[in-house]
Amino acid sequence: MKATASRYYKFLFLWCMLCGCATQMPKETGTFKPTDLVELIKVDSTLKLDIRYATANNLAGRPVYRQARAFLQYHAAMAVAKVNQELKPLGYGLMIFDGYRPWSVTKLFWDITLAENRKFVADPRKGSRHNRGCAVDLTLYDLKTGKEVEMTGAYDEMSERSYPNYTGGSLQQRQMRDLLRSKMEAHGFTVYNVEWWHFDFKDWKQYRIGNVQFSEIK
Repeated sequence: MKATASRYYKFLFLWCMLCGCATQMPKETGTFKPTDLVELIKVDSTLKLDIRYATANNLAGRPVYRQARAFLQYHAAMAVAKVNQELKPLGYGLMIFDGYRPWSVTKLFWDITLAENRKFVADPRKGSRHNRGCAVDLTLYDLKTGKEVEMTGAYDEMSERSYPNYTGGSLQQRQMRDLLRSKMEAHGFTVYNVEWWHFDFKDWKQYRIGNVQFSEIK
């Protein structure tokens, strides 16, 4: 079953790349703040990166980023760094899966995702908060072992185990998930209602949808 699903996603990935599925970005009107994307590890070098989208270990089954880097708008990045420092006395740090995401990748994810699972991916017609540089996917890691902390569900898992209010799993898993949420919410982030790992920064509406590639960000 897993092998069949993997072949399905790989086929759709290649089809979208070849047929030009990525159409034009949505047109936005109004006044927006200038984009000020900063690289997270330059803000806090103790943040741990696990950029799955630069590997084959993701929902597309293929790398969709050419560089394993993570960016956020400046104020969102500073808030993440503060959370990371607050976690250290508790024995934990933040592991970053993703931050700013080019719009073309959001469109690709939408195209390869089955209709019944599209609540787990952003509608490219509206754009994603990742595209604005104001959403971050992350989890906790243990400072002593360097290993990812076990949560109720896996990153990018399209099931009810991903819900931030899921009542299953172990008590320890739920406590770790809720610790992450409480620390992020204390610094201006809101958890996405079907993904415990996804947090949107309070200022996300003030930035435009972007499609700049990582290699263009200094």
